Amino acid sequence: MAAYYTPQETVDETIKKGVAKAGSSTLTLIILGFLGGAFISLGYLLYIRAVGTMPHEWGSFATFIGASLFPVGLVCILLGGGELITGNMMVVALAWFDRKISAGQLLRNWAIVTIMNFVGALAIAFFFGHFVGLTEGDFLAKTIATAGAKIKDPFWVAFVSGIGCNWFVSIAVWLCYAAKDFTGKILGIWFPVMAFVAIGFQHVVANMFIIPAAIFVRKLLMGAVYQQCNPCLFRKRSRRRRICFAILLSSL
Repeated sequence: MAAYYTPQETVDETIKKGVAKAGSSTLTLIILGFLGGAFISLGYLLYIRAVGTMPHEWGSFATFIGASLFPVGLVCILLGGGELITGNMMVVALAWFDRKISAGQLLRNWAIVTIMNFVGALAIAFFFGHFVGLTEGDFLAKTIATAGAKIKDPFWVAFVSGIGCNWFVSIAVWLCYAAKDFTGKILGIWFPVMAFVAIGFQHVVANMFIIPAAIFVRKLLMGAVYQQCNPCLFRKRSRRRRICFAILLSSL
């Protein structure tokens, strides 16, 4: 008996998963969405703790080591339970394309999971990263450098980078559903996720952790983050509105 499903069988399994996700109760999505954001953040925290004090001379080898550890987050989500917006963009959308769910169910799932992913990531960034101090001290320089690299890209560069990332995330979820045993599922998840981290693609939920982790130590200006996410906004604002926004930022 084969240890994996055929591509067509994997499509059917993925659609079943998408229908189940779309039919989940609001409370279920809230809890599992929070866990999804938290698990991805814990994987990123592991990355920071592993490579944060490695010699600069190690170069991309240090990145490779960190990338080899990061996938533990998605493993916990797919095998332990959790909802991740980047995976759901493929899984739930496939159920919608097959006309098994409505557009309203699709958007409801995406909206709740995105919000709760952010809440989960923010909780890990604050309580484990800042309050416990796991992204600070000897690891602060790596936290700041990593977050700074994420926000320096123009909007459309980050957008396209996010597409590249989600190709890998989606194939990781696909391979997980294709495998029938835990070992196959873990391997199917591990290598695509390791690849996108090593390449340096932008993952939206991972960014929900690392950028706030830097903001919590006041090393990144929220205005810089906001401006990167809204490239045309500052050009279109009136002088008075820009001043009001600057005052708001200074009060944080």
